[in-house]
Amino acid sequence: MALNEPQLPLEGARAERSTVIKAVSRSTPQRSGVNADQKRRSSATTNVTSLVVLGTALLTAPLPASAVDGCVVLLCLAAPSWRAVPQCVPPIRQLFRDLARGKAFPTCGMASGSNAATHSWSAAPFFCPPQYTRTWDGPHGPVYTCDYDGAISVTVNGEPFARTWWSMAGDAVTDFSPSAKSQLGSWDSRFDADYAAWLASRPAVPADPVR
Repeated sequence: MALNEPQLPLEGARAERSTVIKAVSRSTPQRSGVNADQKRRSSATTNVTSLVVLGTALLTAPLPASAVDGCVVLLCLAAPSWRAVPQCVPPIRQLFRDLARGKAFPTCGMASGSNAATHSWSAAPFFCPPQYTRTWDGPHGPVYTCDYDGAISVTVNGEPFARTWWSMAGDAVTDFSPSAKSQLGSWDSRFDADYAAWLASRPAVPADPVR
């Protein structure tokens, strides 16, 4: 009999997913201080973000056949900070280890084109954030490297939501889309801070001389 990848017991997988969904929902800030006009313009009249709605939908998704639940990955990487959700840390760390070993990215049975997570390998300078792109002098011209080995892109309701860059050394940073930021209210801003620092370090562009 061929050896298959270890499977999660169904009840254990179901309990893990439920626990993560509750934890991520608690970590998602509920909007406050919204005036009446803003409430009327908001499609989320109960101040529930699409992330919380996504979590509810994932409860009924088919359970995983692999050690890492793709639906848990999808939800955790869309959270304001997966590191701040203790229940998200083990599966996401395991995901990074699996990807580093060449294992396939886990899928979510419920995820469709409108709610999905996909993985791509980085390729500097074209697919790597500028603040994490390094340039070296090579024998035939510049050589580019990226601080991160790959990126996991999360789509929620058909719109880009978050992209988590990860490295085989264990580091990771998440770039949240404007849509995600407007829903979350607060998020792990390390990516933004790193970009601002990189931008500030750039040489000033000389002004055009006045003729």
